[in-house]
Amino acid sequence: PEPASPQSTDHPGHVGRDPKKVLEPRSDILLLFQLQPEQLDCGAAHLQHPLSVLQPLKATPVFRAPGLSSVAVATVSNYTVVFLGTVSGRLLKINLNESMQVVSRRVVTVAYGEPVHHVMQFDPADPGYLYLMTSHQMARVKVAACAVHTTCGDCVGAADAYCGWCALETRCTLQQDCANSDQRHFWTSASEGPGRCPAMTVLPAEIDVYQEYPGMILQISGSLPSLSGMEMACDYGNNIHTVARVPGPAFGHQIAYCNLLPRDQFPPFPPHQDHVIVEMSVRVNGRSIVRANFTVYNCSRVGQVYPRTACTSCLSAQWRCFWCSQQHACVSNQSRCEASPNPTSPQDCPQILPSPLAPMPTGSSRSIPVHLANVAFQGEALECSFGPEEIFEAIWVNESTVHCNQVVLHTTQKSQMFPLSLQLKGQPARFLDSPDPMTVEVYNCAMGSPDCSQCLGREDLGHLCVWTDSCRLRGPLQPLPGTCPAPEIRAIEPLSGPLDGGTLLTIRGRNLGRRLSDVAHGVWIGSVACEPLADRYTVSEEIVCATGPAPGTFSDVVTVNASKEGRSRERFSYVLPLVQFLEPDKGPKAGGTRITIHGSDLHVGSELQVLVNDTEPCTELVRTDTSIACTMPEGALPAPVPVCVRFERRGCVHSNLTFQYMQNPVITAISPQKKSSPRRSPVSWADGACRLPQWRQDHHCEHHIGREPTLCKVLNSTLITCPSPGALSNASAPVDFFINGRAYADEVAVAEELLEPEEARRGGRFRLDYLPDPQFSTAKREKWIKHHPGEPLTLVIHKEQDSLGLESHEYRIKIGQVACDIQIVSDRVIHCSVNESLGTAEGQLPITIQVGNFNQTIATLQLGGSETAIIVSIVICSVLLLLSVVALFVFCTKSRRAERYWQKTLLQMEEMESQIREEIRKGFAELSQGIPFLEYKHFVTRTFFPKCSSLYEERYVLPSQTLNSQGSSPVQETHPLLGEWKIPESCRPHMEEGISLFSSLLNNKHFLIVFVHALEQQKDFAVRDRSGSGRGPGPAGGRTARPGLAWPDPRLGQFETVGEPFFLLLCAIKQQINKGSIDAITGKARYTLNEEWLLRENIEAKPRNLNVSFQGCGMDSLSVRAMDTDTLTQVKEKILEAFCKNVPYSQWPRAEDVDLEWFASSTQSYVLRDLDDTSVVEDGRKKLNTLAHYKIPEGASLAMSLTDKKDTTLGRVKDLDTEKYFHLVLPTDELAEPKKSHRQSHRKKVLPEIYLTRLLSTKGTLQKFLDDLFKAILSIREDKPPLAVKYFFDFLEEQAEKRGISDPDTLHIWKTNSLPLRFWVNILKNPQFVFDIDKTDHIDACLSVIAQAFIDACSISDLQLGKDSPTNKLLYAKEIPEYRKIVQRYYQQIHDMTPLSEQEMNAHLAEESRKYQNEFNTNVAMAEIYKYAKRYRTQIMTALEANPTARRTQLQHKFEQVVALMEDNIYECYSEA
Repeated sequence: PEPASPQSTDHPGHVGRDPKKVLEPRSDILLLFQLQPEQLDCGAAHLQHPLSVLQPLKATPVFRAPGLSSVAVATVSNYTVVFLGTVSGRLLKINLNESMQVVSRRVVTVAYGEPVHHVMQFDPADPGYLYLMTSHQMARVKVAACAVHTTCGDCVGAADAYCGWCALETRCTLQQDCANSDQRHFWTSASEGPGRCPAMTVLPAEIDVYQEYPGMILQISGSLPSLSGMEMACDYGNNIHTVARVPGPAFGHQIAYCNLLPRDQFPPFPPHQDHVIVEMSVRVNGRSIVRANFTVYNCSRVGQVYPRTACTSCLSAQWRCFWCSQQHACVSNQSRCEASPNPTSPQDCPQILPSPLAPMPTGSSRSIPVHLANVAFQGEALECSFGPEEIFEAIWVNESTVHCNQVVLHTTQKSQMFPLSLQLKGQPARFLDSPDPMTVEVYNCAMGSPDCSQCLGREDLGHLCVWTDSCRLRGPLQPLPGTCPAPEIRAIEPLSGPLDGGTLLTIRGRNLGRRLSDVAHGVWIGSVACEPLADRYTVSEEIVCATGPAPGTFSDVVTVNASKEGRSRERFSYVLPLVQFLEPDKGPKAGGTRITIHGSDLHVGSELQVLVNDTEPCTELVRTDTSIACTMPEGALPAPVPVCVRFERRGCVHSNLTFQYMQNPVITAISPQKKSSPRRSPVSWADGACRLPQWRQDHHCEHHIGREPTLCKVLNSTLITCPSPGALSNASAPVDFFINGRAYADEVAVAEELLEPEEARRGGRFRLDYLPDPQFSTAKREKWIKHHPGEPLTLVIHKEQDSLGLESHEYRIKIGQVACDIQIVSDRVIHCSVNESLGTAEGQLPITIQVGNFNQTIATLQLGGSETAIIVSIVICSVLLLLSVVALFVFCTKSRRAERYWQKTLLQMEEMESQIREEIRKGFAELSQGIPFLEYKHFVTRTFFPKCSSLYEERYVLPSQTLNSQGSSPVQETHPLLGEWKIPESCRPHMEEGISLFSSLLNNKHFLIVFVHALEQQKDFAVRDRSGSGRGPGPAGGRTARPGLAWPDPRLGQFETVGEPFFLLLCAIKQQINKGSIDAITGKARYTLNEEWLLRENIEAKPRNLNVSFQGCGMDSLSVRAMDTDTLTQVKEKILEAFCKNVPYSQWPRAEDVDLEWFASSTQSYVLRDLDDTSVVEDGRKKLNTLAHYKIPEGASLAMSLTDKKDTTLGRVKDLDTEKYFHLVLPTDELAEPKKSHRQSHRKKVLPEIYLTRLLSTKGTLQKFLDDLFKAILSIREDKPPLAVKYFFDFLEEQAEKRGISDPDTLHIWKTNSLPLRFWVNILKNPQFVFDIDKTDHIDACLSVIAQAFIDACSISDLQLGKDSPTNKLLYAKEIPEYRKIVQRYYQQIHDMTPLSEQEMNAHLAEESRKYQNEFNTNVAMAEIYKYAKRYRTQIMTALEANPTARRTQLQHKFEQVVALMEDNIYECYSEA
């Protein structure tokens, strides 16, 4: 039916145009009256309200809700739309069908807390708007928000009478907003249902990659106009289009024909998958109006995806595939097979029949029988494969059995499973099918069995081990194992339990039995048996047993008898716990009351329960010997309930404990409702009628105003007081109350939960208006008031007009520390007087007015003195004047000297800067063969998956470096994200299906939004976790995320420009630090940017040029520059840096792996070490040896070589104990001051702050490099603009425009948080993410200062700096304004770039993805993200069920399907892998 336009009648309560039906609102129901014709004869139809009738009107409520105040009705299509105003300022929209049943509803908050006036009127010019009034405003509200629905199913399924799906514009609109909506099938209304949404089916749905197809048939259904004659095309994505056509006009089901995309443009097959799903859409007039998927499959990939079950997987595939036995290949055309018998079902495939095998010891030789089925190639040479390196010959026994001959397998684990498979000899890729994997267990007796019981207990596992001082393999002639030593009990826990027994007693020790049967009846506490639990028994190490009941209290040792008896050193005690009383014994039924149960021996046992009403647990248990504290749950009714204390899940401890649940308090009003606001916190008193008998002082009451909580004080049963926090602006803030930590909600709020559940749970129906602070001044607005001591003082204070309504007791006036008694308070004037005498010790006293936490000093009281005081003042002024003249003369003299010293220092700085720049440029020229960039895949793993990356480096990278430094071959392992998904084949099908379904769910916009929001709401969801789950590479993830979430890597197209200046800056920092002395233990240096790392001593250091020979890194000998204050480890590091500067740092030897030898003469040489017998001892500490200690001259000859024996006696120098060792400075010099000479102590008295100028020296040297880096980051290359940044900034601007945000500062903050702070600051602080270099702690400290300067440059807040500000902000304060201009210019350049369409962005990202498509394993990445879905499964399910769109599209059921596929396999499979 044609949808009718919304109608507004004369009376806002009439239903459509039918004057016989009237909707009338009451306080909590909506009634539908049916008026009879005789009731309208008196002319009531022409009046605003119906006249009274003789017969009472009866009606059944159509809808129930509290606080209804007004109604307006419109008829749209077959729906009746009712708009209801409420007393709480909300507008409720209800859609009724023809049977007057509610089909949908929506709530809009118009003016919180203000009732809606009973008169509401539709806009006569545009019926799409409704006018309504509240107490203080009039609003024009749109009748429907159709744009929130983005799909046809959501739009039509919302059952909003106003909204419908505009098919050719693919958007949800009002009918008048859709072109040609007056014609059939252009606009689908809600009454037609989601079944009329456009849909499409593709024939054929499955396409063989090698078969030719003339075209595709598209069956298009749903509400669509005739497509005949329109411009149509089939869109396959990535700007691939083919021509589509409709043969003739048709409605309902239309048939279209489309050319299949060329074969060379088929999307690539995903790894480990034999098919790819292609999404296509039909475009009409440039818009995609309907979408569908079809599948392209390749049978020949089955053998590659499932190499060990190739035949079985081929014949079990969902596609039409055939197995060719002769070629060992899976094909889609059976004619390609050679003429030989080929299997037709999975059961006919040649395969291995698994059989159980006894475990075999490591290193032993054994022939293993393997049974086969359906083998048609008897006699062919086969090989047994137990892994890539474990290949053995297979010998045929008969037509169905082969022997794996002389198999020898090794393991360093306690037990290891080796998979067994058969392959054709010489053809390693051709395996016999193993549908059920066959494995061989190999054990090592020497591993995992530290005591006799564990060793001999392995016999139950088939491990033939024997104990002789250690666990060894039992020889063929050795006798059977004997008994083990007596059990050794090391600890028992707990040490006491109740008489009823049931305590879970944990016994730890050694030789506690070989198996459970050894100790099943051998654990005793005195004469009471303790029954071991089978599921918690650990062979030889731990027994957990349940104690039996005892006849009375006693204490005795625990004995374990396993052929021999062992006794514990500690004693276990049976005691009788007693419960006496609890307090408090009353509390609100909202719960949260913290009670304390008193008694004796309450700490006993292993498990304690406190049950309320025998069902609900009392949570947060904390117990001691004499008390148990817990938090009461919520009560159902205000009534007394029993409280039961149970030990070990036995009966209640006998005591009549009762807790009285009381009715929740009811807060009726707060006063005052207005307070002053800006930046100060006046005290507000909130009065509430808390109808709770005997309301206790110790109950916790809390309230929130806005977002800041404050604690309230209970005065009596009807009054509480709460301080109001300060506010930053003049606004109205909601006031929410919490009782014992539980949200307060009265009956009205609970009833309003029908309207708005979230707002009803908040319960904030009270508001507090913040007004400007009060302003005070003296009567004549003077700032100084003179007063003679001893005379009475009366102050007249003028107050500006305000609306705060403050009372006299809220004012506090002080003169200094003396209170001024307030006499008169009016609207404009306050009078106060001081009766006591003011002290004359202070000549000036401030006059301060306090209102709550607001303080204002309005004037200063100046106390007058005698004539003697005046004379003294004149003398003092004269002396001060004379001293000022002398000081000026001294200052001028000092200034000239300082100017000359500054000029000299400036020349030295310029010379030093020139030298460092020359060295950096020289070093960069040598490195021009290639800056040591890390490969992009390592950058991705460290950035997007930091937790997985850190575990990988801890397990494989660091050990491999250690092995490499010792000369052994490193362990070559692959990062989990870069290699194969290592899971057993038995788990793979289910897990790959689950991961595939999970990936498709993440591509669903609604699921992704719910998923991300659910994770971010978890308190234990850390920042590091956001790296792995929040980042979504692709425009789909960014479009649904809120501003501030992670965006695809901005490195796309920009970091190549930043790499060179960033690397130059790092080299410059290192060179500058090495120019001076560096304390090897504290890490402090003469030249640095960070004040905390500054060496505040004047250490005399001289350079030394050393001639070093070293056979490594491609060079034989070099001249290396070091300082005579350097330790030998520092010298080694400088030598390694000089020799290996063209080699990535990960390939350098470490300083502790090399020895340094000095050839003092042709016959004498010395091995140089940090500590040896010649080390000097000062104040009880050893000083590390330096070049000066060994007196090594200029141009000395040194030789460095790799050591065979690594010296690990010291460990890392910086980790040495400062109480035993030091390098340049003693950390406790000030304690030894009296022992030193006068000259030495004088040197120590120099203020350390004078060395802060070294920060400026370092900054000046590095300034040019820092400027180049910032300009490179904040500039745009014309040949390669940052497309991803442009696309994301446009997205932020679009979001700001949609939300009506016009403040440019807000948009600037969004952009800054998304790009500079989120990405670049992370790179600046962590250069090891992109370079293969060594980031020392000192370089990290300097980079922190540079990163802070970058953060300040991107900020828009004014820097309030002074002499007490930190140096890391003061250091670059002068350059920050210039950097800010560069940031603003960069943002403007991005804004001025040509806008980027979504298709262009997709093509750009696809191009970048193709560069690395074979480097990452997406299944592993999805499995990492699934771990978060598993951890927060309950929260995600709750969020999905609460989301209407998710419920409508059944996303929660799909997520449950993912969990069902993954839950039973993933952790077991990972542990096996």
